[in-house]
Amino acid sequence: MHRCVISTPVGPLAICEEDGAICAIDFTTGELCPPDTPLLQEAAHQLCAYFDGTLTEFDLPLHLEGTTFRMQCWHALRTIPYGETISYGEQAKRIGNAKAVRAVGGANHHNPISIVVPCHRVVGADGSLTGYGGGVDRKKWLLEHEKKHQKRDCSH
Repeated sequence: MHRCVISTPVGPLAICEEDGAICAIDFTTGELCPPDTPLLQEAAHQLCAYFDGTLTEFDLPLHLEGTTFRMQCWHALRTIPYGETISYGEQAKRIGNAKAVRAVGGANHHNPISIVVPCHRVVGADGSLTGYGGGVDRKKWLLEHEKKHQKRDCSH
């Protein structure tokens, strides 16, 4: 496994690559360590572009491992557009299990690829910023950042 740690506006991020795919992106307190493979370099580049507000969709090979339920939840996260949010209840409906709201929250908590698999875009039914593995302050920052850089369609 290859690993690097980059500096971001929300703190250091560890990026891990295994077998030609990104398998983890997580907040860390580790020392900065430059990317040493082309894929880690590309992931770092895309994350920097995201934080600059110039990238709204990631294009990286991902390797996610989990139960069928977690995989469904993580797939649903990747369909939430940049700058938008849905509730845990809506995410549960999208995977075809409307009663699994708490389980969806648990699956999101175990998402191994922060930001790229955007669990920060899921909020409470009332719009509140409930739980986030990276901390609610980071969740708030990420959502405000996306709102600020969201492209608006002014043709209407």
